[in-house]
Amino acid sequence: MNVREIADLGPDERAALFERDAGVEAVRGDVREIVARVRDEGDVAVREFCREFDGVEVGNLDVTSDAERAYDAIDDDVREAIRTAAANVREFHERQVPEDWRDDFGGRELGRRFRPLERVGVYAPGGTAAYPSSALMGVIPAKVAGVDHVAVATPPAENINPVTLAAIHEAGADAVYSVGGAQAVAALAYGTESINAVQKVVGPGNRWVTAAKAAVRGDVEIDFLAGPSEVLVLADDSADPTLVAAELVAQAEHDANASVVAVTDDREVAEAIVAAVESQVDGRARADVIRAALDNDASGVFLARSMSEAVLFAEEYAAEHLAIQARDDEALLDRVDSAGSVFLGPYTPVAAGDYASGTNHVLPTNGGAKLHGGLSVDAFVRSTTVQRLDRDALANLSETITTLADAEGLEAHAESVRRRFE
Repeated sequence: MNVREIADLGPDERAALFERDAGVEAVRGDVREIVARVRDEGDVAVREFCREFDGVEVGNLDVTSDAERAYDAIDDDVREAIRTAAANVREFHERQVPEDWRDDFGGRELGRRFRPLERVGVYAPGGTAAYPSSALMGVIPAKVAGVDHVAVATPPAENINPVTLAAIHEAGADAVYSVGGAQAVAALAYGTESINAVQKVVGPGNRWVTAAKAAVRGDVEIDFLAGPSEVLVLADDSADPTLVAAELVAQAEHDANASVVAVTDDREVAEAIVAAVESQVDGRARADVIRAALDNDASGVFLARSMSEAVLFAEEYAAEHLAIQARDDEALLDRVDSAGSVFLGPYTPVAAGDYASGTNHVLPTNGGAKLHGGLSVDAFVRSTTVQRLDRDALANLSETITTLADAEGLEAHAESVRRRFE
């Protein structure tokens, strides 16, 4: 990793940064085949893919009872940490629950009501690392929204991580299945002999999971395409380079396809960040993964000619996680609209949001923050508009309605109004 100047970036470099897909396109064809087989063959295909991709001979796909046992078996301090994190996530998401309302608009009684989905599937990643936190982030908002049945799929193993299972239990999941990857998404979407189909699949994952969510979208709802992790740190000359480097290394730890970026207008800070990154990688258990992510074409330390140019870069990048370590972080925040979640100041590491501050860490990647926000209670409810008009209100609207209906050539629409006054 070295310092590059934004002004000197060529078209290919800019495309790698701003049109990133984290390798999803490369696996779409294989994923379509996996999804089709699970849809057509059910448990047989799921078990075959567990053997092929996870090296595990899965017996019972339903491991719900294992989650309850794991909760009782884990260390007390880990159980307490899960409880604290879950309580904070629950408290934050309870603030998001929408309320039904009706108001009078001059004889037109109009309103909205909100009802939860009935069945939701949550993907909790595993594989090269276990993510009990993702179970909390997916299950808790759904239960807060009032979803009746929340199922979790997590990758199989000879012994599934007990902390992940315990977190799933604490979050309140109704069913837990031992299946991961694209086959898990397909099983949740279409159902199998052992796994009940859901209305919506949510949760983060690697490029295979992301491609599978894209493949089933239309047959089932999804939250959004959330691929490998991303962070962009905006830093001015007041930033501590070692803390900026710590953010880059932390997110690089997730996945070799993760994208980690720092942008500053101070060359000395930029060079210090690079040096600090190098010093912080050595000796890490996942050093190989970290180095692969640091070498990603969508990663790097970039020197801007001004903080205004740095902000424009951040807006175009539209990072999953945006950390701002600067003298006037609020002013910079006001100028950035596109980010999944924002972390202000030196004492707000992205890890706080990843685990326990209460916000959701299931966030848009690959520029998705330009279009939508992260996972919330909103993802698990649907709204219905309600209206009641009295005679005078309809009379006042009658000419407007009939004129527009006649203009569209829909005479029966106009007649449905006129008949009420004959």
